Amino acid sequence: MADEVAYPIGKFYFEVSWENAENGSIVCSEVSGLNSTIEPIEYRDGKSEVFYPTKQPGLQSFDDIVLTKAIFEDDEDFKTWHDTVAVERSEYRDTVTIVLNNEVGDIVMTWELQNAWVSKWEMPDMNSTANELAVDKVTIVCENIETTIGG
Repeated sequence: MADEVAYPIGKFYFEVSWENAENGSIVCSEVSGLNSTIEPIEYRDGKSEVFYPTKQPGLQSFDDIVLTKAIFEDDEDFKTWHDTVAVERSEYRDTVTIVLNNEVGDIVMTWELQNAWVSKWEMPDMNSTANELAVDKVTIVCENIETTIGG
C-alpha cells in the first residue's frame, strides 16, 4: 500500500455550543480570538555574575473571543445571554465549546472556554441600500481555555 498523504485541516467546518443556549448549539459564521499568552517573568539577582535576567513563565491570559453569526427569526441566544449578564447578574457564566471538524465531520480539535460570559453584544448596522445579511457579534471573555486534540 502506498503512503497516504496527510492534508492540513480547513478552518471552515466548526461548531459552537454552550450549556444554556436554547438549542444547545449556535450556527456561527466566524470565531476569532482563540489565543493564549503566557507573560514572562524576568529576574536578576543583585549578586548575579551574569549580566542578563533569567526568564520563567508567569501568568497566562486569554484574548477575548468574538462569535459572529447571521440573525434568524426568533433567534434570541446572544440577546438572552447578554441580558442575563447585564440585568440579572446571576448564573451568567457558562461553558462554551468550539469544535473543529475535518471534511467528513470527525472532531479534530476542541476548545472549551471555561467560566465564559458575554462582555459585548454588537447589533447590525442598518442600510437600506445594502445587499447583505444582518449579522450580530458577541465578545466573550473567559478564565481558561482547555484544548483537546481529537475526538
